[in-house]
Amino acid sequence: MPIAFQQRTLANGLSIIAETDPEAHTAAIGFFVRTGARDEAPAVMGVSHFLEHMMFKGTDRRTSDDVNREFDELGARSNAYTSTELTAFHTAVLPEFLPKATDILADMMRPALREQDFSTERGVILEEIAMYEDEPFWVLYERASEEHFGAHPMRHRVLGTKDTITNLTAPQMRDYFANRYSADNTVVALSGNVDFDAQCRQIESLCGHWQRTKAARDPVAPTVGGKTFEIRSDKVTRAYTMLMAMGPGIADPRRYPAFIVAQALGGSDNSKLHWALIEEGLAEEATASFDPHDGFGSLTVLTACEPAREPEVWTIAQRELASLADTVTQGDVERIRAKVATGVVLAGERPDGRMHRIGRQWTYLKTYTTLEAELAMINAVTLDDVKQMARQLAAAPRTVGRLVPNA
Repeated sequence: MPIAFQQRTLANGLSIIAETDPEAHTAAIGFFVRTGARDEAPAVMGVSHFLEHMMFKGTDRRTSDDVNREFDELGARSNAYTSTELTAFHTAVLPEFLPKATDILADMMRPALREQDFSTERGVILEEIAMYEDEPFWVLYERASEEHFGAHPMRHRVLGTKDTITNLTAPQMRDYFANRYSADNTVVALSGNVDFDAQCRQIESLCGHWQRTKAARDPVAPTVGGKTFEIRSDKVTRAYTMLMAMGPGIADPRRYPAFIVAQALGGSDNSKLHWALIEEGLAEEATASFDPHDGFGSLTVLTACEPAREPEVWTIAQRELASLADTVTQGDVERIRAKVATGVVLAGERPDGRMHRIGRQWTYLKTYTTLEAELAMINAVTLDDVKQMARQLAAAPRTVGRLVPNA
């Protein structure tokens, strides 16, 4: 039987979607909440990620030990993540264990948020922030985001800062939770060997009482670019340089040419930056990536090298970006299209990967695109599309920052 898409919306606004495949050997479920660092007030920056941790600290029905033990008893593969725009909680199990896994996840989505747990987990978050402060990439990336996005909330750090986490209170977290973790701001995605009607009945019994809050996101795009900055640090011995530039958003079909531009410029191997900098022994790192957001996207270029070589390395990196529209070839496009398509197909071969794909897609766009249709859109990207996007990204408003030794 072919894979079938099914969708239902409960009376309280909770969306349930699924790609069902009776021949699959596993089943997956995820709760996707349309909230992240972008949706936080500056004073509570980091609360979304903090809440992700608190979801595992127990509910009125389960202790944190119960949550971990019960997932373990199912042989479940469970995890969660928080980004600037999305928070997700998910698990994959054998089909016969899906109802139990659903019960655990739905219960987790209404945590106790106890004061004692809040105080304990604050220390964990602060340690995590300290750990990332030792990572040059993240130090530079977070500062670049702040400079690039200015007053726009996309500048917010997912983990928050030491000050915002230290000053955050449990009542503030509960208020944020009550507004953002509402039924109409949540999508439940399922995939694999799933009885959709039975799952809908169970989810309605578990989540039908959740409140609707009409939580919204400010759709205004940021005014960005034109900034440069430098960080000097005793913790680094290399010179790191990063560029951020505006690109198309997640709803824009031009995101596919933008992905190909980023791969052609700075993919992990056989890219323009790789041959111009890595293979020439000028830099140990030279990458480019494209990240589509809600309403706009970001091209990020990074180089790392000996401090004395930084001016030469960055001049070459800028040259490769500026000339990409003239140097990219049909062979480059075909090679990268195949690579991107392979990644999409590999993720889509397992119910867990399909669940993540449709969950993110519906949370952002409230629409469904088959895997085959997405592959067709990738394969429809032409050399002219890539050249045009390369010109747009090379000319887009940008921010450039450096992290160099304090010497």
